[in-house]
Amino acid sequence: MADRPSERLRALGLALPPPPKPAGSYRPVARDGRFAWVAGQIVTEAGAVVSPGHVDGEVSVATAQALARRASLQALSALDAELGSIDRIARFLRVAVFVASSPGFHRPHEVANGATDLLVELFGDAGRPARAAVGVAELPLNAPVEVEYWLATE
Repeated sequence: MADRPSERLRALGLALPPPPKPAGSYRPVARDGRFAWVAGQIVTEAGAVVSPGHVDGEVSVATAQALARRASLQALSALDAELGSIDRIARFLRVAVFVASSPGFHRPHEVANGATDLLVELFGDAGRPARAAVGVAELPLNAPVEVEYWLATE
C-alpha cells in the first residue's frame, strides 16, 4: 500500500479536480497556525450544479453519496492548493456534510459516508473525523450535498 495520501490517491486511480474558485466574498481555505477550515464545497461542472435537487426526491441516495465523495475531492484540491500538498494534512478533526433532504428523509448519515469513507481510504485513522451529517431544506444553487472540513496540518 502507498505510504502518503497523494500516493494512495493515485493508487486508487483518482485525481484532484482543479482548485475551487470562490463564488463570493470568502476564501476556499482559511488557516490559523496548524489548523485549516475548508469552505463548503458543492459539485459543479461547466458552471452548473451536478444532479440538482433534494435527496430521496430528485436525487438518489447513491448519487448523493457519489457527490459527497466528489465534493470531498474538491475540498482536498483546495487544501492541496493552499498547503502545497495533501501530504501536509496531519488529521481531519471534523467534517460537516449538509444534505438537501426531501421531507421524511432520515438518512443523511448514509450520504455523509461518501465524503468520510474517502478520507479513511486516503489518510487511514487520521482521516476518521468527528462528523455532522445534517439534513437541510435547501443548499446553494439547488445542490443536493455540501461538504466542509476542519483539520490540523503539519
